[in-house]
Amino acid sequence: MGKYRQIVDKVKDIADSKLGRIVVISGARQVGKTTLVRSAMKEYQYLSIEDPVGRDAYLGLTAQQWHQLYPQAALDEVQKSPRLVESIKAAYDSYADVRYMLLGSSQFLLLEKVRESLAGRCVIVEMFPLTLPELLTHGWNDACGLSRFQQLLANPKEGVTFLPSFVLDPRMAEIQQAWDYLTRFGGYPALVDEQMTDEDRYLWLNNYVRTYLERDVRDLANFRNLEPYAKLQRAVAAQTGQTYSLATLSRDAGVSAKTVQRYLQYLVISYQALVLPAWDRNEEKRISKAPKVHMMDYGVLQAVLQKRGGMSGSEFESFVVTEMYKQAKNVLSSAKFHHLRTHDGREVDLLVELPEGYLAFEIKQTQHVQPTDARHLRGLEEFLDRPLLHSYVVSNDPRSRELHPGVTAVAAAALLS
Repeated sequence: MGKYRQIVDKVKDIADSKLGRIVVISGARQVGKTTLVRSAMKEYQYLSIEDPVGRDAYLGLTAQQWHQLYPQAALDEVQKSPRLVESIKAAYDSYADVRYMLLGSSQFLLLEKVRESLAGRCVIVEMFPLTLPELLTHGWNDACGLSRFQQLLANPKEGVTFLPSFVLDPRMAEIQQAWDYLTRFGGYPALVDEQMTDEDRYLWLNNYVRTYLERDVRDLANFRNLEPYAKLQRAVAAQTGQTYSLATLSRDAGVSAKTVQRYLQYLVISYQALVLPAWDRNEEKRISKAPKVHMMDYGVLQAVLQKRGGMSGSEFESFVVTEMYKQAKNVLSSAKFHHLRTHDGREVDLLVELPEGYLAFEIKQTQHVQPTDARHLRGLEEFLDRPLLHSYVVSNDPRSRELHPGVTAVAAAALLS
């Protein structure tokens, strides 16, 4: 059983527009790019570049032949043959009626060629694992609405309304079941197959991590030895939700700080990790510039660390932050994500920057939020260069209530569904 993908409506709108003659869909392996195109964009002829024989044949086509044979096509795994981008560019420049979709699981190899050859000719859309609203759907035709967080992004000044308790939500049991699933297995679409057992899902995740190392990383860089990279991946997973230093990761992975920097870039551009920059625009305050790192999917994190069971507080923070990030990307929001830490101990887990101002989030794993949990959010507007629209303490506490003026406590599952 498939799940509805929020990004599909955006992709359709872009593909139908004047600027959408070439749409690039980038995302991690197994995130659902192929399924999206084959299920929702059936007017595009599907071409797989995975097969080396077919790949060579496509490389031999002239622009005229592309126009005659494949005037509207989706090319999957196009990063396997970046030279094909030149063929698509030639067809685009020669014929006004051609339309293409380029799919790839390596942001680096695909987008590097796109920037070189298709600048100004394409629209790039990123695709991520399932989010909570998507997991709650029952198929490709079961469109889901916006989560409260997505509504907040759309109308930050108006805010959103929460029930006094998440327990009062008529869909609470269904939402909680989906939430529990995500916090055990993550959001990769293949795992929602009802025929799979929990052991099948853990095995799939272990195989995914191995395949990522053996295929995606080898695509990114021709490593003779993958072990240092695998060590860095484990070190990042162990430090998810925390600030990091290149020196510490260098020691843990046994490679130079410069190599760590390069490996971190690979983790980000292959959609395995999110590096959250520090907000640092207040020159009068002593603010840390150390970034935070978040593993993008909790199921993959568990497989990397070879663990099962409950989340740590840092893992819970990563789970919530990356869920918000994916939901923002699904609606093509212009939001910028930061964290904030001052040298005197004030920390804000997530600062979302919008054209209208900032939304601030403190993320706590606790079942019982206290007013002291909002202490770092009080007076935060004094640090910022633009209006602080509202602050939230996000936790596992089902109660929604005002902790201080401008600070609301809300259940994470209620905010994100």
